[in-house]
Amino acid sequence: MSKTTNKFSPEVRERAVRLVFDNEGRHESRWQAVMSISAKIGCAPQTLNEWIKKAEVIHRRGPWRNFEAVEYAALEWVDWFNNRRLLEPIGNIPPAEAEANFHATMETEAVAA
Repeated sequence: MSKTTNKFSPEVRERAVRLVFDNEGRHESRWQAVMSISAKIGCAPQTLNEWIKKAEVIHRRGPWRNFEAVEYAALEWVDWFNNRRLLEPIGNIPPAEAEANFHATMETEAVAA
């Protein structure tokens, strides 16, 4: 049984997130900025991306009563991001709807074959 520990202090995490926000205009996408900065501080890009998600929720909707309220708000944001936001490249529909359409098409093609 292993217990994960925070390798990075809150100050380092906050600084890394700020660096992404400050430098994303110098990159073609936010993800490229995340990859560049995560390599410099020695964390996985996915980890830095999670810090960014939480920071966007925290700064937009704070102040917070406790840690659980922050975690719940972060989960709400992830649900919105994955299920309800509208994406222009896929026809201004939510990702969950696009995925459901894809699977319905695959089932229809499988029945037809």
